[in-house]
Amino acid sequence: MTRNRKPLGKYRRIVIKIGSALLVDRASGLKKAWLDAMCADIAALKSGGTEVLVVSSGAIALGRSVLKVPAGTLKLEESQAAAAVGQIALARAWSQSLSADDIVAGQILLTLGDTEERRRYLNARATINQLLKLGAVPIINENDTVATTEIRYGDNDRLAARVATMTGADLLVLLSDIDGLYTAPPHLDPDARFLETIPAITPEIEAMAGGAASELSRGGMRTKIDAGKIATGAGCAMIIASGKVDHPLRAIEDGARSSWFAPSGSPVTARKTWIAGQLQPAGRLEIDAGAETALSAGKSLLPAGVRGVWGSFSRGDTVSIYGTNGREIARGLAGYDADEARLIVGKKSADIAAILGYAGRTAMVHRDDLVVTGLAAPAPAETGKDLSHA
Repeated sequence: MTRNRKPLGKYRRIVIKIGSALLVDRASGLKKAWLDAMCADIAALKSGGTEVLVVSSGAIALGRSVLKVPAGTLKLEESQAAAAVGQIALARAWSQSLSADDIVAGQILLTLGDTEERRRYLNARATINQLLKLGAVPIINENDTVATTEIRYGDNDRLAARVATMTGADLLVLLSDIDGLYTAPPHLDPDARFLETIPAITPEIEAMAGGAASELSRGGMRTKIDAGKIATGAGCAMIIASGKVDHPLRAIEDGARSSWFAPSGSPVTARKTWIAGQLQPAGRLEIDAGAETALSAGKSLLPAGVRGVWGSFSRGDTVSIYGTNGREIARGLAGYDADEARLIVGKKSADIAAILGYAGRTAMVHRDDLVVTGLAAPAPAETGKDLSHA
């Protein structure tokens, strides 16, 4: 253990994400012995007073095994059918293994909208918190039977991070077939160095992320770093560790190699945690240097500091805010619909009433609805043109 870490049993609430390849073997199906060992680790944590939530991949992979679907890429409807069978089998397996220690499992199936839309987000959080209050272990997965490409997480790393922030967890553990973060993909670069402690997720750390490590996995190190940004920004520490061994949580406790990501020293409020964790902002605002300075000082974003507006969004939707270097620096809730926002770009707040015909809000994004993310993602390519001055 590094001096920054503490034993898993000292955390109040832990979210554990488990990759498909750990839980399901393509040839033989469910890895029951591994699951039993995992549940014994969870029972040990719970006996010490730690609350545990599980984000479990494996529904589609397990469904394929049960249905004897041959190897190869699945069509959307085939994936959804496999998920429908796999979700039942997966829930049964978790319930049976946890019951050995008299622990009740509760299944929660989420879609992207359940965490992107505020009301549904609060409802899902209340349900999960009630399960924890009653002593159960929530087993959470994306609802692959209804999610399509456009409305899905696509990976359980980011889903797990959203669950961690939604429930106020203080640790997120990502178990997969890689034991942590390296300076480069270790299977491609023999000189790659292992990083045991990551104080902050910088652009340099993001550049180290490689692609997916397993054919059964939708995510790779890239999605784990994305998850880390969501979790650590909300004050939740994160560990990336290998789950290939039996009793993987016990292995972490015993000093097995893993990467620990430090939580932010100044986590945002619960409302701003939801804003910062949005995976699909409805639009984008590009701002000038003066507005960047104002945001870093905790001020609102005024129309005068906005240089361009992209996307189709309504008032209250989440928008990403990009600085002069073409990188995202903040997210917030739009104070105007996109069409109105385009009309007042670069204008003084005092001129808004004359332009729109009514006395609008002073801010394009109010500081109470804005969080500086410090994300290092470059601006996405656009197919249309900037209509802010049209």
